[in-house]
Amino acid sequence: MSATENPDALWRRALELDAADPLAAYREHFIGTDTELSYLDGNSLGRPLKRTVTDISGFIQDSWGGRLIRGWDEEWLELPQAIGEQLGRVVLGAAPGQTIIADSTTVVLYKLIRAALAAVTDPARTEIVLDTDNFPTDRYLVEGIAREEGLTLRWIDADPASGVSVDQVRAATGPATAVVLLSQIAYRSGFLANLPGITAAVHDAGALVVWDLCHSAGSVEIGLDAAGADFAAGCTYKYLNGGPGSPAFAYVNARHLPGLRQPIWGWMGRKDAFEMAAGYEAAPGIRGFLSGTPAIFGMLAMRGTLDLLEEAGMAAVRAKSRLLTAFAVGLHDAWLAPAGVGLSTPRDPELRGSHITVDHPAFLDMTAALWEQDVIPDFRAPQGIRIGLSPLSTSFAELYRGVAAIRDRLESGGFDKIGNVPVN
Repeated sequence: MSATENPDALWRRALELDAADPLAAYREHFIGTDTELSYLDGNSLGRPLKRTVTDISGFIQDSWGGRLIRGWDEEWLELPQAIGEQLGRVVLGAAPGQTIIADSTTVVLYKLIRAALAAVTDPARTEIVLDTDNFPTDRYLVEGIAREEGLTLRWIDADPASGVSVDQVRAATGPATAVVLLSQIAYRSGFLANLPGITAAVHDAGALVVWDLCHSAGSVEIGLDAAGADFAAGCTYKYLNGGPGSPAFAYVNARHLPGLRQPIWGWMGRKDAFEMAAGYEAAPGIRGFLSGTPAIFGMLAMRGTLDLLEEAGMAAVRAKSRLLTAFAVGLHDAWLAPAGVGLSTPRDPELRGSHITVDHPAFLDMTAALWEQDVIPDFRAPQGIRIGLSPLSTSFAELYRGVAAIRDRLESGGFDKIGNVPVN
């Protein structure tokens, strides 16, 4: 796309891309896509499916209301693993028996990191490696675990405009490394890390790796088994459309499951949860990573998206993601860069996920004003707007309208200083 293209030419290009999009029909499955609202925040909270209204209503009326407590024996107890199996197969590249829907991302990561540390038997391995630009919950968790266990943190100094490289991981790991925690897609820049290459580098150092897949699950092809990954966690309310606070997933490679123990022992992770006996004996396999009562309501919505992803295929989803981000970068070059806006996302489509970040001092005050006009990106300190593009629900025309609104406010200086609305 040429930076000299005028708005009419860019609008025609958006319409051409939508007309040629093999996934365009999937947009009709989502609530609100028939309006002029430009939703560029699917990387924080995905749109709900129309099907979800029926699914949840039917659950209340028939399953919960009709079967009452019998629902636990008839279906609900098996949902964490049943949905986890589909998620593993469709999205993660994981064979059966390795994925389960459990707690929040923070709690799942805590379980996985502590379990990984317990699996490291060499007393000389006293370091946890992480990067300076990882999502705050990842950093806070590891800082807390290191304090609990008397371990040393080794920080990779990550460039906020890119991410962690294989060479950086090789330089930071060695005989003292126990566990490495990284995100496959950087939450700020959208940088897509080399998951297979980094996993191999960690293993070469004799350590284990825990992957945070919050920004990659449902937006890029992952291939955990093929890469030999050890552990992974991710949320389900972004590209998987599980809804606000829907529970996260845990992945544990089958080679680690025998004898592995997670630290939060609860009744649902026991071998026979309803035996109510003294003493804890973990359920075999991935089910042992459960703790408390499963959040059934929070699991229902994601089933619809998993069905759509299975039908469409992750290769097609990834292909559209590349096109969407390429169009977003082109709009930045044509409209935003001349106004002094910087791009904090790799230009190579193979090195980015499904969002881009653009930076300008005006964005702190502008974001909430954009929300008021139904243009919804999100803000990331100190001066970044993230443009999140969910391949199944975002159209190229919608993206055009959103970036045009940012352009117009920059040109007019007419953004209202009404404060920034915080988002997660």
